[in-house]
Amino acid sequence: MTTRSKSRAGTLALDILNHGALGLVALLFLFPFFWMVSNAVRSNAEVLAIPVRILPNVFEWGNFAATWTQLPFGRFFLNSVIVSGSVTIITVVVSCLSGYAFARLKFPGRDALLMAYLGTLMVPSIMLIIPLFLIVNSLGMVNTFQGVILPVAFGTFGSFLLRQFFLSIPMELEEAARIDGASRLRILISIIVPLSMPAIGLLSLFTFIGQWNNFLWPLIVMTGADNATLPVGLTQFQTQQGTAWNYIMAGATLSMLPGIVLAILLQKLIYNSIALNAGMGGR
Repeated sequence: MTTRSKSRAGTLALDILNHGALGLVALLFLFPFFWMVSNAVRSNAEVLAIPVRILPNVFEWGNFAATWTQLPFGRFFLNSVIVSGSVTIITVVVSCLSGYAFARLKFPGRDALLMAYLGTLMVPSIMLIIPLFLIVNSLGMVNTFQGVILPVAFGTFGSFLLRQFFLSIPMELEEAARIDGASRLRILISIIVPLSMPAIGLLSLFTFIGQWNNFLWPLIVMTGADNATLPVGLTQFQTQQGTAWNYIMAGATLSMLPGIVLAILLQKLIYNSIALNAGMGGR
């Protein structure tokens, strides 16, 4: 065997090893999803049975319909859409405005204010639960959509993410628009935002999925069952008579579908945002 053939064989073996390792890691990450779906199509007795079986003996496909009908699942679904959609819209608007201010405007103390702004990321969110609840309660917004939406809609991460993308846009475009008489707001809406759609799409996706799966804050604020979101509503399958784990898993599977569809629809924006972020060189 020549030296060139040995080199090709070594490269092929290395590729096989790399792909095998990546496939193994992918299976490990996919196993919780597979286990959730597997338990969603079993009877509750089989979910709790020992020894544990990877696949169910009998596929109970009716669990999905039963989950939808036994609880006001449609109402929970609509509540989650309202909360997640509202938080996403507010977050994107606020992040665009603050990101543009930190990236383009020059005012005294801007960098220090940015550092202080980013410093809030170091505060564990669990430590803010009690102060936020006291504020929401004093404003009379307990068990309202405003109480769930407003405290989580003004995050720091979105402002920093969009600021970094805004910095990558050539200043000459903005200067040309200002010479033509465009205002700051007009420049932001007509030039900066269209050029930053990959980053805005990524921020929208992360925010929507994060709020769609948010459990703790809606559980604390929404005291009424009618206003519960999907993660909170599924807890109603836990009763004094027992927990219907198969229905909870079926509901969790159904609740994941919007996030999966959204990720598929926005995958091109996600790839573009990652490519742009890599090209920024950490600027």
